[in-house]
Amino acid sequence: MDDSRKIERSRAGSTAAGVLALVWMCVIFAFSAQTSEESSEVSNDISYRIVNTTGLFFHLHIDEEKIREIANAMENFVRKTAHMTEYAILAVLLYVWLGRWRLSCLQRARTDAVLAVLYACSDEIHQLFVAGRAGRVSDVLIDSAGAVLALAVLLLKDRTAGRRR
Repeated sequence: MDDSRKIERSRAGSTAAGVLALVWMCVIFAFSAQTSEESSEVSNDISYRIVNTTGLFFHLHIDEEKIREIANAMENFVRKTAHMTEYAILAVLLYVWLGRWRLSCLQRARTDAVLAVLYACSDEIHQLFVAGRAGRVSDVLIDSAGAVLALAVLLLKDRTAGRRR
């Protein structure tokens, strides 16, 4: 494949990542627009499914009451892990999108981190206007940690790939 075709494919992938990043931001916004009751219900349902599936997979024979007890205990962990995952996905999409400009990997990661943190801040401000929700600095930190973790993995991957060339 000649260089012009590689550049063209790279730009197309970058554009697609930019569009997907915007779509993903809308998904995050939609989750944040849920009332506290709706959000808790989703987290509880996911926690219940995790515990129930784990019990079935490992043949643990856990009764319904115990499943609910374990699910309730891990609901906050599931919620915070979901926050980190949402922003890790956003960071990956933004990193690919930023690849269309001639930035070093480190410049891309810095720009990406700033964009992700700003969106996390705006997301928490948005939650101030949703019934039963609150904007929390701790959630901005958790969201940012997810983005930074994803960026660290991407930088390691890019560094390792650079050594092989």
